[in-house]
Amino acid sequence: MSTTTAQPATIHLKDYKEPDFRIETVHLTVELGEETTLITSRLTLKRNNAQAEKLTLNGEHLKLLSVAMNDKPLTPDKYELSDKLLSLPVPPSQKELTLDIVTETRPQDNTALEGLYKSSGNFCTQCEAQGFRRITYFLDRPDVMAVYTTIIIGDGSRYPVMLSNGNLTEKVTLDDGRQSVTWHDPHPKPAYLFALVAGDLACVEDSFKTRSGRDVKLQIFVEKGNEDKCEHAMLSLKKAMKWDEEKYGREYDLDIFMIVAVSDFNMGAMENKGLNVFNSKYVLASPETATDADFDGIESVIAHEYFHNWTGNRITCRDWFQLTLKEGLTVFRDQQFSADMNSAAVQRIGDVQRLRAAQFPEDAGPLAHPIQPQSYVEINNFYTATVYEKGAEVIRMIHTLLGEEKFRKGMDLYFERHDGQAVTTEEFVSALEDGSGVNLTQFRRWYITPGTPEITVSESFDEKRNTYSLSFTQKNTKAGDDFKPLHIPLKLGLLDDEGKSIAFPDGPFKGETEAVFSLTEETQDITFSGLASRPQSSLFRGFSAPVKIRQEMDDGGLAFLFAKDEDLFNRWDAGQRLASNILLKQIENGTTAEDADLPSPFLSAFTNILDDKNLDRAFTASALTLPGEQDIAQKMQVVEVDAIHAARDAARRKLGLTFEEKWRQVYEDCANAPSPNNQPESSSRRLKNTALHYLIATGREDYYTLAKTQYLGSDNMTDRVAALSGLSDITHAIRDEMFADYYQKWQQDPLIVDKWFSLQAMATRPTAIADVKALMQHPAFTLKNPNRLRSLIGAFASGNPVYFHDKSGDGYRILSDVIAELNKTNPQIAARLVAPLGQWRRYDTDRQELMKGELEKILNLSELSDHVYEMANKSLHN
Repeated sequence: MSTTTAQPATIHLKDYKEPDFRIETVHLTVELGEETTLITSRLTLKRNNAQAEKLTLNGEHLKLLSVAMNDKPLTPDKYELSDKLLSLPVPPSQKELTLDIVTETRPQDNTALEGLYKSSGNFCTQCEAQGFRRITYFLDRPDVMAVYTTIIIGDGSRYPVMLSNGNLTEKVTLDDGRQSVTWHDPHPKPAYLFALVAGDLACVEDSFKTRSGRDVKLQIFVEKGNEDKCEHAMLSLKKAMKWDEEKYGREYDLDIFMIVAVSDFNMGAMENKGLNVFNSKYVLASPETATDADFDGIESVIAHEYFHNWTGNRITCRDWFQLTLKEGLTVFRDQQFSADMNSAAVQRIGDVQRLRAAQFPEDAGPLAHPIQPQSYVEINNFYTATVYEKGAEVIRMIHTLLGEEKFRKGMDLYFERHDGQAVTTEEFVSALEDGSGVNLTQFRRWYITPGTPEITVSESFDEKRNTYSLSFTQKNTKAGDDFKPLHIPLKLGLLDDEGKSIAFPDGPFKGETEAVFSLTEETQDITFSGLASRPQSSLFRGFSAPVKIRQEMDDGGLAFLFAKDEDLFNRWDAGQRLASNILLKQIENGTTAEDADLPSPFLSAFTNILDDKNLDRAFTASALTLPGEQDIAQKMQVVEVDAIHAARDAARRKLGLTFEEKWRQVYEDCANAPSPNNQPESSSRRLKNTALHYLIATGREDYYTLAKTQYLGSDNMTDRVAALSGLSDITHAIRDEMFADYYQKWQQDPLIVDKWFSLQAMATRPTAIADVKALMQHPAFTLKNPNRLRSLIGAFASGNPVYFHDKSGDGYRILSDVIAELNKTNPQIAARLVAPLGQWRRYDTDRQELMKGELEKILNLSELSDHVYEMANKSLHN
């Protein structure tokens, strides 16, 4: 046996080649133990490359006990073993073979939470992207799809629940008293979709009748005591199953669908075939313990993972460069679902807010990459907002260009053509082309182009000819010399002086009031004739493309759209643009917060929305909320964090004082009157709490007391958390009293305590940095639980810009010290925390040097993981 150490390498899409061998079947026996767990795998393989003389399998953090080929044991001199690979000679004449491998692992010591690990005393797996190689030696790549049979053996008194993929085929008690259960999954799948769970768990059960009349058993497994928090998750699952049948014609294909909620999980959830493992955050909810946002998040994530059954499981990725094939498409599908279940306009606003908050900065920074990356060092670093959220926007653009009917035909062909295969994004787009008859050749550039396109818009009106012209120029600085115009769908409407839609007077869309135009050239004009007066354009309605708009429009024009645009997304967006412009002008002019005035066009439009009783209250709340500090920062060449914070804080106070009586009335109306027009109660709560926050912003102690009264008298977590959030930034005895009461009452519920940490981490009071340092020493804080880590350190770094970027550099040091610790135990989570430091180029010289210094410190860590190295190196040098 020879021993070598594999060196980190960059993997390139251009180097892809099919595997030399394919695994047809996997028989896996997992013997669970308290000290060690024994895994025996029997693989049947077929040759794929006639010339290959060696079979190389992936394996990490494993103790190899034995290897046998074709039932003949191999001695160590017959194979090569490194810390990441097992290589065995296979004569070219050998067309088929069986391989028996026995490995040993220690799940209780697996702090990385990849492969097989223990969480709260229960065994659990996470195999995406490359966790299966921590269970046994294997061809751990998504284009190797096999049929799995899994036998789990363990102490039935400790682990009465033993689950894996597929259908349960046998459950017996062995002679030694241990329990043995067998699961068989008839659908070939890659190793990343393998799952195993074993523990003493409670089960909540229901059923769903498919459109073909089959009864599917639905089970949600949770820690005992949480059974009463599963109703919403179960209802969301049944809604998703019905919606997928109706919207896409997709029916579930097994006899059972299982969800397991675990407390320690790196991700939100995982779509393992038939056995979805979820972060408990996205399963457990009741009005007393979860906010309205939590309920929405659970509905969305449950649907997302279920939809993966077809867009990810039945059809999967050929290689990890195709990750957006399943993730971008499935995010789009879960966004469609959520829009159908709730307010479509509010859902769209939320989708775009998340895109702009996370993906636009990623596109503008050193970590920019196309939705189909061309290379990586560590694939876990590419589970990004670009692959997910921008990937979803790319699918949405195709949907916009094709229309509902043609898009469905294309999707039907995709499912028919590629069921049971591992495919590429190119094959996906080809299926949509062939099914719809629409040419998407130029559109494909979205898959390989990094950066956010910027669209410069100019307009003119010829009074003599009654023609109105719009000129569009697209550019993308991240594309560099390789820039080629993208195919960009522009959803456009024209408005008259009253804000009513004008029917297009000529052209292919004559008589219509809204249409989708295709921008395909670097510079392109659209002209309308026969208009009696100059219209107001409403561009990129519904955010029809993930672009930044550069448009010469004065405050009056934006205020007009803010007050009157019939497209609710554009109405909201105009308000955000107008508010940002006002605050940026104040900062540029050096206007002090006390002297800053809000222009009358803005206040008039603001009043218009505040007084409009016909609007969904959730939309009103969104429209009347100022853009966040990071939204404003994206519009600055050099980010002035302190000035942004001061200007926004002053604007909130002025809006609170200016509309104080209206806010009081809104608060009373929403608290006492039912929601109008069948709006959900959550809409009223959202507007009520927006009013409360503006009242608190006035600085009047009466409203601190109002928040306390709401907190103490509330019967739901939404209002409690909103009251705490409103008080979080102030320094006052009421604030301290309420936060202490909250922790005292809810300290036994981890998800509620996570909120307690987050609210304090994002609080912008002068003691913010000291507060975070003190919270890191709190008995309830731990670096071992990803949720707890994200609730404090993640929330501080991403949600408290003014203090994370404190000129002392303490905010940066807090983050880099945590990354250094996590590099040893959970490098995947550590790597995800690096991104905020990668934005250093956008700040002043002093802050640049401080951030660069922390990145250099990270890169100089001993035994630096590949995960963290890639992120820190790119952040510093790209």
